[in-house]
Amino acid sequence: MRRVSISLLLSVLLLAVVLVPAAQASNDGRGFYGATNDKVVTTAGFIIIAFFPIFVFVMSMIQRRLEKRKEARKAAESALGDGRWHGGW
Repeated sequence: MRRVSISLLLSVLLLAVVLVPAAQASNDGRGFYGATNDKVVTTAGFIIIAFFPIFVFVMSMIQRRLEKRKEARKAAESALGDGRWHGGW
């Protein structure tokens, strides 16, 4: 199953690499948005500048939450102790 998914992904990527230049050529090279000016380029730049710190912050918060869960699970596991040594001598 893994080989099939990898093969399918590579096929789609190869198809995209082959077909994208032809699709862009039909629009005089303007892309999806159309003709751009300085305001559009500046706005896109600001969006990119704002995206990365927000992305890092969100991913850090997700990692922090997962680390807290992992530590809580470890603490609960160590509080229970090893089941082999309960009771008897």
